[in-house]
Amino acid sequence: PPKSSSFAPEDNIIVGNVVLYGATSGQAFIRGQAAERFCVRNSGVHAVVEGIGDHGCEYMTGGRTVILGPTGRNFAAGMSGGIAYVWDMSGEFRNNARCNLAMVDLETIELDKEITELRRLIELHRQYTGSTVADQILNSWNSNIPRFVKVMPIDYKRVLTQNTYGKNRDSI
Repeated sequence: PPKSSSFAPEDNIIVGNVVLYGATSGQAFIRGQAAERFCVRNSGVHAVVEGIGDHGCEYMTGGRTVILGPTGRNFAAGMSGGIAYVWDMSGEFRNNARCNLAMVDLETIELDKEITELRRLIELHRQYTGSTVADQILNSWNSNIPRFVKVMPIDYKRVLTQNTYGKNRDSI
């Protein structure tokens, strides 16, 4: 939003429907919320946004999506690849029917390399947008890590944890 704006970006839709539809590469940092179908068919972009409408990450096949705010219903429907991280400040995402669990599991973030990747994306978001939400999260990083929900496609995780000989790797 323009610097002269008098509204809180994180509480308002800043970009419209189907932003990053079919995106294949690059990065996007959005200070504010996206409308419906954010990152649908994303196959490679790394994106950070401060909330989204319905059907986010639908049919996503790759990339990373970080949601630093609320999500609409039917999140991750048909999501077969990539990883999404949702900052679930209220516990609402994990505990209600907002996420379509047909093809994904909801996990905690435990691996150091995932924590590092998530932190780096949020730091870039703050750097490029001046986000007060990112600033708040980073200033209380240790207490915020448990509030993130990792949305992980079941089959994608299975493929990542097996090498070509069918043996499990140590970590994803």
